[in-house]
Amino acid sequence: MFHPDELRAQALAGFSSVSGGIYPAMPDQHREFFAHLPYLFVAAPDERGWPVATVFSGPTGFLRSPDAAHLRISSARRPDDPAQAALQTGAPVGALGLDFSNRRRNRVNGVVGRTDKNRVEIIVRQSFGNCPQYIQRRELYPAPARPLPIEHLGVLDDDARKLIRQADTCFVASCAHCHLSQGGVDISHRGGKPGFINLVGETLWIPDFRGNRYMNTLGNLLAQPRAALLFIDFAQGDILHLQGETRILWQAENGNEVQGAERYWRVDLANAWRFRRALPWRGRNVEFSPATLGTGTWHGDNQPQT
Repeated sequence: MFHPDELRAQALAGFSSVSGGIYPAMPDQHREFFAHLPYLFVAAPDERGWPVATVFSGPTGFLRSPDAAHLRISSARRPDDPAQAALQTGAPVGALGLDFSNRRRNRVNGVVGRTDKNRVEIIVRQSFGNCPQYIQRRELYPAPARPLPIEHLGVLDDDARKLIRQADTCFVASCAHCHLSQGGVDISHRGGKPGFINLVGETLWIPDFRGNRYMNTLGNLLAQPRAALLFIDFAQGDILHLQGETRILWQAENGNEVQGAERYWRVDLANAWRFRRALPWRGRNVEFSPATLGTGTWHGDNQPQT
């Protein structure tokens, strides 16, 4: 069920006898859940073995599961998106479905099956749900996508820094032990109050709040300390993608700066790129989850403004 470094991460965190509903194929409720989503977060390793992440969007029904072992994405691929270019037949892949209207989320991990410029098929090897903690509800509404070409950022500019510092949601991709049935690529959600991520120079500090104890992300980072982070600008439809080397602080060496944090991890940036106006939807009317409201930030413990 878990690869060796996930088990090691569970032990380092002080967890024992971790178990959960990880299935070798998608249960019917997961298949129905994916079929109603208008977007999907997907991750894969690039040609250097670094994790990369992306978002596919489409009308309801653009995600289909002809059977419990296959999830098909019918969406044109951006030729300038490094993550979408990495989705080649046989490549390890992870996907996260998250419904911002009700905080439900389900994940699948596996390998890429058949693919062309308008379709990616995931052969599912693991399927499991996650709890709704730290997911902010949002009303999503359609907006015209007017995608601009990829922007490679040598350093983070003011817009990127503002997005990170104000974020209440981000997504992290990691990969490890891809040769094992328990290993592969993972993409996971992280949430908190605006300011829960601390940006110092080109380093991000991220608190690790109480979760499902699977330790998928941190287990991967123990084995392969490289991560991709995806930030969504819900007001403008921009996507910011970061890659960096990671380090886990199991004993909160910096002190307990953030209420609710059990440990911390940091990302030292190596690459960054942005897609402006990329998404055909926007988000508004944020409703912070009860779990989020029980956490703090690096910059004081004020209630977030909705």
